Amino acid sequence: MPRAPKLSSFPAIRGALKFYQVASIITGVGLLLLVAEMLLKYTPLHVELFAGGSGGALWFATVIPGADCQWWSLFAPTTNECEMISTGDGLNISLFILVAHGWFYVVYLFACFRIWSLMRWPFGRFLTLALGGIVPLLSFFMEARVAREVKEYLRRREDEELHTHAAHSTLTHEIPTENHR
Repeated sequence: MPRAPKLSSFPAIRGALKFYQVASIITGVGLLLLVAEMLLKYTPLHVELFAGGSGGALWFATVIPGADCQWWSLFAPTTNECEMISTGDGLNISLFILVAHGWFYVVYLFACFRIWSLMRWPFGRFLTLALGGIVPLLSFFMEARVAREVKEYLRRREDEELHTHAAHSTLTHEIPTENHR
């Protein structure tokens, strides 16, 4: 049975929870944008989003499947030597989303590790938290569940500690009240 978090670590747990919540939302939004980008690029639409360049402020550029692409490779990227050739110029927003999500996933993993280690959860829980950054929508559900569980745990432990100290205090037994004279 894992050890319970120490009361002295509760402020750090609250900070780690806030960090985890923010990282979960950012990672979840980034993952949804990445899924949308992949659908635009690898489905028969074959477009990527660009900013600036010859198409204006924000525009879609055609992506041309290479000669080695099979029909099924367009729906399952990296399954063969299929090269997708972009016709856009300017800042490739689709590529930016891919890179930004990848780097922020590392931040998200750190947030998961921090809350997991402070709460002293089993390793399987860390793996479940980590999946939140690669399974679309899971980070939103995990964020809500983890926040609820951690807040409830902290509240319950603090109430137990308060009642334990109150029961052992000599002052609470010696102070007369108005109703008891």
